[in-house]
Amino acid sequence: MGFIAFLLSIIFTLVFIYLGVYSLYLFIFSVLGKLIKQKPPPAATAYSKFVIYICAYKEDAIILNSAAQALTIDYPKDKFHVCVIADSMQPETIEKLKAMPLQVVEVVFESSTKSKALHAAIAATHQDFDAAVVFDIDNIAAPDYLHQINNYLHNGNRVIQGHRVAKNTETPVAILDAISEEINNHIFRKAQQVFKLSAAIIGSGMVLEFKLFKDTMAQIDAVGGFDKEMGLVLTRQKIHVAYADKAYIYDEKVSNPEVFKKQRRRWLSAQFNLLKTYGLTGFKELFAHGNFDYFNEIYQTAILPRILMLGLMPLMLLISLLTPGIGPGWHLWLAATACCYIGILVAVPGEFFNSKLLGAVLKIPLIFFTMLALLFKLKGANKKFIHTPHNPGAN
Repeated sequence: MGFIAFLLSIIFTLVFIYLGVYSLYLFIFSVLGKLIKQKPPPAATAYSKFVIYICAYKEDAIILNSAAQALTIDYPKDKFHVCVIADSMQPETIEKLKAMPLQVVEVVFESSTKSKALHAAIAATHQDFDAAVVFDIDNIAAPDYLHQINNYLHNGNRVIQGHRVAKNTETPVAILDAISEEINNHIFRKAQQVFKLSAAIIGSGMVLEFKLFKDTMAQIDAVGGFDKEMGLVLTRQKIHVAYADKAYIYDEKVSNPEVFKKQRRRWLSAQFNLLKTYGLTGFKELFAHGNFDYFNEIYQTAILPRILMLGLMPLMLLISLLTPGIGPGWHLWLAATACCYIGILVAVPGEFFNSKLLGAVLKIPLIFFTMLALLFKLKGANKKFIHTPHNPGAN
């Protein structure tokens, strides 16, 4: 074997280890998450008191409906308080919000971030609450959302991530975004509980004990990816994140390809920035303190988006067929590719297998190359807040 062939063999082997371990991870968590059922907590006999923070940046056409919907949650009215953090809102919108039975915290930042908005809201919160809830501007909670969360709090959980689901699937991009969300919910939240690991926190629909929320947010000042950083801060302290599968929070999915591209660029940049900052600490916490939960959280910042896996795995399988004797054999790549695809498909809820799915699947190649290109365009994406516009007509 010549030097070039030897070098390629080393590279292909390292690539196989990275992609193969990830494929096996997807397969194991996805399949066992389906096979092993989790028992929900018993119904609580007392009511926790919640403050619901709604982070609202511009989007005046959306916040009035979202705020009104939050006030209608089926829970004792004296046991929850709605606080809208109004960032760069129009005066008439502020006036209408103040006419509602809720708190309005007006903020204007030179450079807006969700972290800054939540810091301002915490400073303006003067009542005693048991737990803090974080919603995005477009989020609509199911009527029993707080009841479901309350059950988990009274069962000893300090941090709970709700089940965020799509409220719009009108375009192929929105369908793929909705499917991606549900795959995440299954593999990185629900199935994690099977192994007593923490669910991955999302930026909304999450709940923390109020004091813990204040203490945790005091350690976070991220431009993007504050939720991922929150997960790292919590698991490093060995604080478990539970997943409330029946606590539904309806979230608008991205419908426009350009908006999708900007959003994913921001997410990828935040992910790799956190990996650069925290990556090596995962090994220290694992070997020095036995904190596998934190190591698992770090690992999740090191993995590629699944849309890239859908393209890279068959591509590497093809390369292995064309280059016999260099790196792992094609049969190993075939096994890894099968694990990857089975893991992803098993995690897709049955209701998505309908007539709209084909149109969405046909968009995957375009999105694959878009995401691949974004990997080389991340510089500066995590330096400034990139707003994701919403569609007021989404339902």
